[in-house]
Amino acid sequence: QVQLVESGGGLVQPGGSLRLSCVASGNTDSIFAMGWYRQGRENEREKVATITSGDSPFYATAVKGRFTISRDAAKHTVYLQMNNLKPEDTDVYYCNADPRTWRDGSYVYYWGQGIQVTVSS
Repeated sequence: QVQLVESGGGLVQPGGSLRLSCVASGNTDSIFAMGWYRQGRENEREKVATITSGDSPFYATAVKGRFTISRDAAKHTVYLQMNNLKPEDTDVYYCNADPRTWRDGSYVYYWGQGIQVTVSS
């Protein structure tokens, strides 16, 4: 089992910055990749950025050039630096951990509780 604790959300003005942090605990040795998703419209959760244990990043097109994902393996922590934030970035952001584990016909994923990011004047 993996537990994920998120921090760093809040309210920021357009053009501002926030840094999200997610600390993993439990069976952290099983984690292949971690990342951030946001709820999206109509409750369709979308992948924002991920990073593997080999530091290979992925970014959604909407955030390329503005967001940077990184990790501190020793601290079992992944960060999302969000710059030049836009009102459309407003959402609930969820930390995700992928242990690359197959169980009962599907992959197992772990999720944080979600943290609010609000971009508004």
